[in-house]
Amino acid sequence: MAVATRDAAGLRWRVGPGDGGTGALSMKDTQLHTIPRYCSLDGFAELSANEGFAIRTLAPFDTIRLRTLNSDYYIFLVEPETGKALVQGGRFFAEPIEAVVSGSTFGGCMLKMGWIGVGLRVEICYNGQRIVTSPVQSLQVEHAESER
Repeated sequence: MAVATRDAAGLRWRVGPGDGGTGALSMKDTQLHTIPRYCSLDGFAELSANEGFAIRTLAPFDTIRLRTLNSDYYIFLVEPETGKALVQGGRFFAEPIEAVVSGSTFGGCMLKMGWIGVGLRVEICYNGQRIVTSPVQSLQVEHAESER
């Protein structure tokens, strides 16, 4: 059984083995665990809104250059609304490969769909696999030249 409370730093969970189904916790058997604020839904939304952008706000043929902790990536947008792109970089994309950029995550199960943000990991789907980058250190958008 777990009981949650919230404070300014994040969520606190009191976890114990329970009492055989009555729902009561014995203080002797409980442990206090603090969850960092960014691991909560509210904290995730706050942090990911700081430095980043929604892919759908970009135009077809814009290029996103991002540097992660381990690699550089070039994401050439084909359909920003769906995240469809040509991706090159890292160990999985030595050559430009068509994939779908799903969004950003901390590496767990929460995904901010269609968003790329500094400090977050980018989730890319290719050939039925989910590939997650190391944390983004910096990003830059190069806008396609419009026809005149």
